[in-house]
Amino acid sequence: MAAPALRDGEERVKVVIADDEPLARERLRSLLAEYPEMTVVAEAANGADALHACAQTQPDLVLLDIAMPGIDGLEVARHLAHFEPRPAVVFCTAYDAHALSAFEAAAVDYLMKPIRAERLAAALARARTVIAGRATATPASATQARRVLCARLRGSLRLVPVEDIVYLQAEEKYVVVHHKRGQDLIEESLRSLEDEFGDRFIRIHRNCLVARDQLQEVRRTPAGQVQAVLRDMPVLLEVSRRCVANLKTELIRL
Repeated sequence: MAAPALRDGEERVKVVIADDEPLARERLRSLLAEYPEMTVVAEAANGADALHACAQTQPDLVLLDIAMPGIDGLEVARHLAHFEPRPAVVFCTAYDAHALSAFEAAAVDYLMKPIRAERLAAALARARTVIAGRATATPASATQARRVLCARLRGSLRLVPVEDIVYLQAEEKYVVVHHKRGQDLIEESLRSLEDEFGDRFIRIHRNCLVARDQLQEVRRTPAGQVQAVLRDMPVLLEVSRRCVANLKTELIRL
């Protein structure tokens, strides 16, 4: 079927619908059919599939349920805040208890099910404004850390559980995530990761964060260099002078 004709001056908006209820997805798809500029490019029934769909299609807008199996909608939104370009997010949920968390995740709007046509129209209008001025959007200031990191892989992605990460090392514009199954690259800054996961990782160098539960000991080489010994990886990591005292204190606490 051919896409509906656009009105003068309109640009097509790519939409991903993420909801674990087929009827809810069908309802949104039906309502969006009234808007020629809205093109549904993918649907997902859980958070992981939603992230994969967004990595593949780079949508402008995500209509996102909150209570989904596995990764919930709030965590999906926190990941989408790191996507480039960053899609606008409208939550569509049966519960009002998550409204504050939704707006902390920089949602454009928060719609209660069953979705009413007039409320969706208002949300779409807000989303168009955000999409038109994406450069002014700020990263989500979520109060809860993510449980996984997203590594982009040729249009797809790999989800790396944070609990499996041994250390994070900055390398040019990327951060290399060293985990128990190998390593992956993510396009996030080491500083932002330290801010989000400071309770789990400790800085040992300007370019390296290590999982606290992976620290085994600190040793000094004959040349005077300080190195961190890890529990689960046969690698010695350089510790900068400014981080030595803090690291030794941390090891005493462990």
